[in-house]
Amino acid sequence: MNRICILGGGFGGLYTALELSRQPWSEPPQITLVDRQERFVFAPLLYELLTGEMEDWEVAPRFQDLLTPESVQFRRGSVRAIDPQARRVELEDGQSLEYDALVLALGGETPLESVPGAAEFAFPFRTLADAQRLRAHLKALEERDPAQHIDLAIAGAGASGVELACKLADRLGWRGRIRLIELGSQILSGFAPSSREAAQEALAQRRVQVELQTKVLSIEALNENGAPLFRLQLQRLESQEIATDLADAVLWTVGTRPAAVIANWDLPKTERGRLQVLPTLQIPTFPEIFALGDAAAVVDAEGKPVPATAQAAFQQAGYCAWNLWALLTQERPLLPFRYFSLGEMLSLGVDTAVLSALGGLTLTGPLGYLARRTAYLVRLPTLEHQLKVGWNWITRPLWQGLLAR
Repeated sequence: MNRICILGGGFGGLYTALELSRQPWSEPPQITLVDRQERFVFAPLLYELLTGEMEDWEVAPRFQDLLTPESVQFRRGSVRAIDPQARRVELEDGQSLEYDALVLALGGETPLESVPGAAEFAFPFRTLADAQRLRAHLKALEERDPAQHIDLAIAGAGASGVELACKLADRLGWRGRIRLIELGSQILSGFAPSSREAAQEALAQRRVQVELQTKVLSIEALNENGAPLFRLQLQRLESQEIATDLADAVLWTVGTRPAAVIANWDLPKTERGRLQVLPTLQIPTFPEIFALGDAAAVVDAEGKPVPATAQAAFQQAGYCAWNLWALLTQERPLLPFRYFSLGEMLSLGVDTAVLSALGGLTLTGPLGYLARRTAYLVRLPTLEHQLKVGWNWITRPLWQGLLAR
């Protein structure tokens, strides 16, 4: 029996596991999925937890509820080391897993060490725990004097920063004073002009202050009347002016890097620390090892770099599962990855979004929100979870309307 070990339960890892269980195996392999958390996180919907539009179980279902033990076994644990010569994975708890094929889908981390105080005091926004921690902090801020403003600073005006700014502005209303701080000369660098224009309009409507070409130099924790407060030192790059400002919370969305176990592995990597892989998603020196998502610098069949997005990881999972089956059964050739961009989607507040699809189609406002939600609903990991979430989306407004009477 072939043993397949998948490290990481994000889009790349979980969807590879699900696709593997659907392949036409003559003898089903032993598939083990390893993740340090007990829940899968559908990251594009994480923002909805801050505004109460969705519930934790919808965005972050348990792996045990998504996986059939007979097809895929789930092991909760952290990876300590990988021995490719012995084909063995060592976990932090001392256990080890031997494999015939290995999938590296460990995802990314938010780097915080480059700015003094960021690791100690900033709020990253990548995991369910991050969202829950920020939600609790916001609740504490809201319980203060209701006449007092809530000042938030968000570092990074990429997709995560923009979506956070709009959601938090809608949650806090007139009390919220939100600043979006960006090192570059524009928000949403790399996005389509239609998406950027819709985002700029949404930020302006919500009175979000956008500060471009501004660098966060440091974050310091203060204490004012027993309440936490944070002091930011900023540098305006155009004038080289140094400014100091205060905030009730600093949210950090800048950058991503591969997991530490990847960084410490002596294999060819890019300047950003991502593993170099073949178009088939294989490690060149170890063809039984596949890498995808944030862990890998993937190029498509035409040699073009593939963006490190959830959309790309979702597509890579299908190729990875097929290529694993083809490699282990020798029944079909391996396929080079072909990336197909399905467009861009951004949440721009409660009940509003922008969707920019191929062919120039752009949907904004409530229609964009509905299209975004529908697109993500059909991407949820299993049919059972899709049905549960879809039913909740239909019935929840009805219950809320009845209770409001």
